[in-house]
Amino acid sequence: MLLNIIPSLLTGCAQTLSLFAETIAVSLISALLLACLQYQGNAIFKRLLGVFIYIERGTPLMLQLMFIYFGLPFLGITLDRNASILTAFILNYTAYLTEIFRAGIMAVDIGQFEAARALGMSNGHMFIRIILPQAARCSIPPVTNEILNLIKDTSLITVLGASELLKAGRTAVNTYATALPFVYVGILYLIMSAAASYIMKKVENAYIWQN
Repeated sequence: MLLNIIPSLLTGCAQTLSLFAETIAVSLISALLLACLQYQGNAIFKRLLGVFIYIERGTPLMLQLMFIYFGLPFLGITLDRNASILTAFILNYTAYLTEIFRAGIMAVDIGQFEAARALGMSNGHMFIRIILPQAARCSIPPVTNEILNLIKDTSLITVLGASELLKAGRTAVNTYATALPFVYVGILYLIMSAAASYIMKKVENAYIWQN
C-alpha cells in the first residue's frame, strides 16, 4: 500500500510547499514594508492598517478563504480557486508578520532613532542600516513560529477542494480503508516543520554571530 500512495503523497507535499513558499515570500516583504510605514505613516494610514490587522487576526483563516472564494463574487470580484487561496494566505500572514515586525521595531531603543536623525539619515536609510538589523534580533523567533504555523495551515485549503498533502492522505484512507496514510501525512508534516526549524535556527545563529 505504501508504494501505491507515495506518488500522491509526494504530489500533495509539493503542492503544500508551493503554497508555503509563495505565501511566505510575499508576506515577509509586504509585512516588513507595512511595519516601517506604520511607524512613520500618518494617522489615517495607521488607523486603516490597524483595522486590516484586527480583521485578519480576529477572524479564522478558513472563514477568510471562504469569503474570498465564495463571497467576493457577490461584490463583483471573482478569483479562481488558486488565486483565492493565495490571496487569503498572503493577507492573513502579512497581518501577523506586520505585528511581529512592528514589535521588533518598537523594541529598538529610541536613542537609535535620534542618533540616526542627528547624523542626517533619511528615514529609508535609517531603517535599512540602523533599525531593521536590530529589530530582526527580536523578530526572528516569532517569525519562525509563524512559519511553522503556515506549514500546518496549508491543510485548510481542502475546504475549497484544493489538493494538498492532507487531502492526498484522506483520499488514500478512503481508498484503502485504513488510517495508516494519516500517519505518513503526519510524518511528512513533521519533516517539513523540522526542516523549517533547522533553517530558521541557522539564520538566527548566523545573524547573532554577525551582530
